[in-house]
Amino acid sequence: MTQVADPTSKSESAAPATGRVSHWIGGRLVAGTSGRQGPVYDPAAGTVTRNVDFASTEEVDAAVAAAKAAFPAWRATSLSKRTEIMFKIRNLVDQRRHELAAHLTDEHGKVPSDALGEIARGIENLEYATSIPNLLKGSFTEQASTGVDVYQIRQPLGVVAGITPFNFPAMVPMWMFATAIAAGNTFILKPSEKDPSASLFLADLLAQAGVPDGVFNVVQGDKVAVDAILAHPDIAAVSFVGSTPIARYIYETGTRNGKRVQALGGAKNHMVVLPDADVDMAADAAVSAAYGSAGERCMAISVVVAVGDVADPLVDALKSRLPKIKVGPGSDPEAEMGPLVTREHRDKVASYLDSGPAQGADLVVDGREHVLYQEGKGFFLGVSLLDRVSPEMECYRNEIFGPVLEVVRVKTYNEAVGLINDNPYGNGTAIFTRDGGAARQFQFEVAAGMVGINVPIPVPVAYYSFGGWKSSLFGDLHMYGPEGIQFYTRAKIVTSRWPDPGTSTVDLGFPRTR
Repeated sequence: MTQVADPTSKSESAAPATGRVSHWIGGRLVAGTSGRQGPVYDPAAGTVTRNVDFASTEEVDAAVAAAKAAFPAWRATSLSKRTEIMFKIRNLVDQRRHELAAHLTDEHGKVPSDALGEIARGIENLEYATSIPNLLKGSFTEQASTGVDVYQIRQPLGVVAGITPFNFPAMVPMWMFATAIAAGNTFILKPSEKDPSASLFLADLLAQAGVPDGVFNVVQGDKVAVDAILAHPDIAAVSFVGSTPIARYIYETGTRNGKRVQALGGAKNHMVVLPDADVDMAADAAVSAAYGSAGERCMAISVVVAVGDVADPLVDALKSRLPKIKVGPGSDPEAEMGPLVTREHRDKVASYLDSGPAQGADLVVDGREHVLYQEGKGFFLGVSLLDRVSPEMECYRNEIFGPVLEVVRVKTYNEAVGLINDNPYGNGTAIFTRDGGAARQFQFEVAAGMVGINVPIPVPVAYYSFGGWKSSLFGDLHMYGPEGIQFYTRAKIVTSRWPDPGTSTVDLGFPRTR
């Protein structure tokens, strides 16, 4: 996951803003008072459609105060009631998914199929959270010593916060808040300022579902809001998804201030294709995984590692598929890939199509030749393919986070595994092969947190946990699933001993024969 460049000036505006995105504090919409705002673009048109308020430290304090005040009653709410509310949230998001998807298309640029796919993965986490009574079950040991029982319970932390990225403005918040509030915490969401409207749509749905005021809050903003969250003494834990440099900053700052932190960083995901693989299946998978959501996802395949003599037919198969990908705005029902989120980010991605060939790569397909890049007003870049990339090149070393697929050619399986394990990132990886033994060896040897075998994007289902290794994760616990429950709760061990009832003089009210 990466951080894109901000517009040159927050005061510059291609068109008058037609709306305002504010905060959600204490169960209601609250207009910002800091006097600072940022533009929100329609990436397909290249125009500003609204402005988003940037919270001050005082506004973050107000959200935390609301969450802190709501915590005692929410924590004491029965599991059956919390479960009922989680079911209502799940159903409302499901019923309103097309409206939510429209916000993603308007502000991120995703075509509807990508937007709806994002929401579907978020709903999976809401469904997982409905099983919270089972997920919070503790353990019990009877007669640990004579007359002594020992048991463990898990309790919520208090006020927790999530700082989420632009690329999944609905799904990643659901990764966080679903587990957090189901477990009894209250939540502060700081979404990306680039596509903030989905956060308020979700806040309204939670209120409709019966989430009490103050349990879920949204503060819009930039680094001021982030730093206020990291410094606030009443916030017990912070979850983050974004670039590796910012993830490291979040982790170091948050833990220094006594918080529990999980910070997911960047990625450079490799897909190994062995000589025995089905070339057509591998090419289809690579194209889908590389260019879906315009490549702006942390689990995108950005590097295909072609082993041995599979390289030439694989590159030919990739090249033949690219002209068939329909690039266009989300309003085009035939569009399969939309624009990038900002002009600055689009231009940064396109720069690798110069630096790669300058450092020795072959530019097989140049996305800058697409008519929407050359003549459109939006932030479009066509699909691009670089072959004969090597590890020392800038395009390989950096997380491009756009519709650029690279091919690295190696001679052996061992060389492919070594390439992945030497990379500083360890988010996800995949292998395509018909050899079960090779696949098992790969899953055993490869240094990455999520592995796909003939599956190009191995995002775990909601009842497993999501997260990488190495510089892709800062913290001990992965996101959502069982490790999400661990992150948002803490264990308490109770050791108990009761007097022998035979020595008690208490009248327990049992019926007597008279």
